[in-house]
This record gives sequence, C-alpha cells and structure tokens, in this order.
Amino acid sequence: MTDTPTPRARWTGRILSAVPVLMLLLSASMKITRSPQAVEAFPGKFGWPAGLLVPIGVLELLCTVAYLVPQTALLGAILVTGYLGGAIATELRVGSPNWAGPLLFAIFAWAGLWLRDPRLRQLLPLRRG
Repeated sequence: MTDTPTPRARWTGRILSAVPVLMLLLSASMKITRSPQAVEAFPGKFGWPAGLLVPIGVLELLCTVAYLVPQTALLGAILVTGYLGGAIATELRVGSPNWAGPLLFAIFAWAGLWLRDPRLRQLLPLRRG
C-alpha cells in the first residue's frame, strides 16, 4: 500500500472516524448539559461522584476536538483511546456488558485515522509476508 491514501481509503477513513466522533460528541454534550440520563447513570449506575460529570464531559469534548483537528489528530487518537479505556474499565467494574462499544469506537478511531493520514501509515505500516 502506498503512503498516500487513495480517495476510497480516505473516505472510508472519514466514515470510520465519524462513528466514534459522533458518539463522543453526543456523550460529552449529555454530560456538559447534565441531561437526566447522564445525571442518573453517573453516580447511580457507575458510582462516579456527580460533581465530576461536567469536568469529564469537557475532557471528553477536548479529546474529541484534538482528534478532529488534522494537526493534532494523532495526539487526539491517543487521548480518545485513553478516555475510551476508562469507559471500558468503568463498564467492566460495574459488570455491564456494554464494554465492547467503547472498544469498537477506539478501533474505529485508529482505523479511520490510519486510512486517512499518510503520516500514521509511515509510522505504523502494515507488513505483508
């Protein structure tokens, strides 16, 4: 595979990247606006202090914005992966079967970035044989 992504690979990468971005933006907005679902689940289901709801939502939003900006997308992917790792740990800690969602979103974020960014292709090349 060449260093420059084909238009098809670039668009596939954009679509794969959009999935976790949309989920993260929705999740962050629910936390920042203190939606009833987030307020109920945060301390009740997950056991997190209610006072951390908005700061964690802001952190989630900042990680997502870093992922969206081409110049900081690699750092953003690392930050988003860390954030989603925390979500996976939280789901596992409470015995929820929903841990696979954050895992898939992290995979989509990296696959999307790899398909659309030639710098990442050089850093992490796929080897055949």
